[in-house]
Formats: sequence, structure tokens, C-alpha cells
Amino acid sequence: MDRFHLLNVFVAVAEVGSFAGGARRLNMSPPAVTRAVVALEERLGVRLLTRTTRVVRVTEAGARYLEDARRIMIEMEEADAAAAGVNATPRGPLAVTAPVLFGKLYVMPIIAEYQSLFERTTVSTLFVDRVVNFLDEGMDVGVRIGPLPDSSLRAIHVGRVRRVMVGAPAYLERHGIPLTPHDLARHRLVAASGISPTHDWAFQSVGEKVTVRVQPCIVSNTNDGALEAARQGCGLTRLLSYQIAPQLESGELSIVLADFEGPDLPVHVIHREGRHGSAKVRSFVDLAVDRLRADKALNQGAATATTMLDMPVSRKT
Repeated sequence: MDRFHLLNVFVAVAEVGSFAGGARRLNMSPPAVTRAVVALEERLGVRLLTRTTRVVRVTEAGARYLEDARRIMIEMEEADAAAAGVNATPRGPLAVTAPVLFGKLYVMPIIAEYQSLFERTTVSTLFVDRVVNFLDEGMDVGVRIGPLPDSSLRAIHVGRVRRVMVGAPAYLERHGIPLTPHDLARHRLVAASGISPTHDWAFQSVGEKVTVRVQPCIVSNTNDGALEAARQGCGLTRLLSYQIAPQLESGELSIVLADFEGPDLPVHVIHREGRHGSAKVRSFVDLAVDRLRADKALNQGAATATTMLDMPVSRKT
């Protein structure tokens, strides 16, 4: 049998979790699907799926092979599209992911501009404060903040941000300005669980780390909530610099403990397409890189190199 056909059948069965479901997805008969999987396992000399009367699951070897098979199928589709000339004009669906507040403040304006330029595209977003598995969740382009996990994704550095402590001027006038992290024990604190998931807050000064145990008076599950609480004078909060850039510029918030912020966090635009990248992805990445590098809140002068990481991101959560 054709090897690509065998891959396609295996991926369908593995993703659906049954031979019958895979057959329905591919519009094939169940016996034909079973024969294809058996033929693939015999070719490889390894069991890829475990079968029971109720469910089909991938083996350990099957899970690794599934990851590679998905990547191969994506690359084949890209090659077919390039050969057929589909890449000439951006069109079709595009899936974009980013952190929630970054998506709202920075990515959505880029999407609006992109749609005005390429009306034949359809953009869907996944704005969440977690690491997204590109393959499993069908993403094309994303923005990540912080060190990148090992991955097969392409990453373009567009800027950097930092963790900052901020408070409203009225709060600081009433309670004073902390001079060291240990002074936070005398202040009301607002924690954003995404930025500070524990009550041990780490700071750094002149290469030396300082960790303090804090007791927040408010814990917000969103960065927006923590920002608003600080803006209302409820206490000091710790967020990323881009998240409070408008409030710093307007004077609604002020930075404290600037000497203890620690190293900057890199910002990357990432995508998973290789040398046959589609026009819709290339054009969005180009626009996003240009707009983000030009934004002063993300710091200009980001490195221009595109880097290939080493291990598949789908092994990360």
C-alpha cells in the first residue's frame, strides 16, 4: 500500500480512538482501515495500537509515531499547496494563539489589519495563559513570552518585557514606597495567579536572587483583574511590563522596586511551517513581526534571526 495512505489511516484511527470512527472519517470500510493499520505495523515491525473490545489506544511507540506522522502530513499538504500555486494569494483559515491580555492589546489589532489586506482569509484565535500544543490544537501562528521550550517550531524574536511591581500614586502616597522586596510585608498586595502562581515571589538584584513569602489581600485569576485592582488603589501588584504600559504612560500606575526586577523575558512570534510555508502564514508572520518590533512597549532592537528549535513542542503541555 502507499505509505502516505497508511499514515493517513493510522492518524485517523489514533485520533478518533476506534477503527470504525477512522473509517467514517476517511469514508472507507472498517476492514480496509484495519488492513491498512496492520500493514503499517508489519512494515515497521512494531505495535502502534492496542485494541480492546471498547477502545483503541496508541502504544508508547505509537504515540511517538503519531507525532511524526502528523508532521509529515502537514509538510505534504504544504508541498502540494506550493506546487499547485495556492501560495500566490493569502486565503483560507488561519489559527492564531497568544496570552490573553497580549492577544487583546497587540494581536487583535494585527488581525484587524491583516483582514483588511487579505479578505479571503478567516482568522480564529485562541487567547489563553498557557502553553498551547500547536499540533494538537491546530494552531498556525502564536506569540510566546519567556524562554521557549525545546520545539520544532520556528521562532522569531520581536522584543522583550519584564516583570514589574506597580501601584497607584494614591496608594503609594498613603502607604509609602517599598525600597526592598522585604518591605512588601508591610503592604497590601494583589496577585495575578498567571504571573505569580505561588506566594513565594522571586526578585533579583546585581545577580543575587531574593525570594519573599507574600500574603496577598486579593488573588485574581486574570491579569486584567489584578491590574484594575491596583489601578483602584487596592494595593501593589506584579505584572508584565507590556500589560501596564498604557497605565504607566497615563500616570495611573507607577513602578516600584525597579532595581529588583530580574532579567528581561523574550517575546517571540512562532509558527510551525517549513520551507513550503503557505502565503497566509508567511504574510501574517511578516506583518506581526513588523508591528511588534515597532512597538516601544516591547522594546525595540529585538534580534532578527529565525531559529529552529530541536524537539517537537507536542511533547510539552
